[in-house]
Amino acid sequence: MKVSFHGQSCVKVETAKHTILIDPFISGNETSDLDPNTQKPDVILLTHGHNDHVGDTIQIAERTNCLVVAPNELAEYLGSRGLNTHPMHIGGAHAFDFGIVKLTPAFHGSMFQDEEGNLIYGGMPAGILLFADGQTIYHAGDTGLFSDLKLIGDMNEIDLAFLPIGDNFTMGPEDALIAADWIKAKRVVPMHYNTFPLIEQDGKAFCEQVKTGDGIHLQPGEAIEL
Repeated sequence: MKVSFHGQSCVKVETAKHTILIDPFISGNETSDLDPNTQKPDVILLTHGHNDHVGDTIQIAERTNCLVVAPNELAEYLGSRGLNTHPMHIGGAHAFDFGIVKLTPAFHGSMFQDEEGNLIYGGMPAGILLFADGQTIYHAGDTGLFSDLKLIGDMNEIDLAFLPIGDNFTMGPEDALIAADWIKAKRVVPMHYNTFPLIEQDGKAFCEQVKTGDGIHLQPGEAIEL
């Protein structure tokens, strides 16, 4: 399995048979190395409805007819736009042909602005547990620190975790270090930082301070093999 980071919270997971794209914020993201017109995912997973996470979902899914898995209200809206969607809610899991997806809590918001300026409520924000090819990946989404992260770590043997460190809108580095201790992942990659001035952080310094598991500093476009 190949897992690559593409700026902000965009992650690509390439299993033996499928390509999974999480939170594909590409257009308008100066840190992204991807071209939305060339992406051909089998599925897009969304954590919540902010524009910097929904990103290019509609354009990619309209072109490829890929499945979009998202929190219920966001999935319902995207389905009304003609996309092929699967709605889920926090605590629920579902077995797909590419693996099992389970949504976890995330303390944040969820609303985005469409092309006409309408504000669309995206339901409850979530984190994602992805079980595929014998690996467990945890994408925390946008969240602050909360104690149930301990429960996520106790209930799952996480091979790779993506944690936000940008502060202001999510956990900052100090809280993310605590989260890393609680979830006990084998590898931890920082995300949701340096995209905007408000969330500028030193990802390398964060990784050097990770005590539980290995901190992995990925630049956009870089990948690791699991």
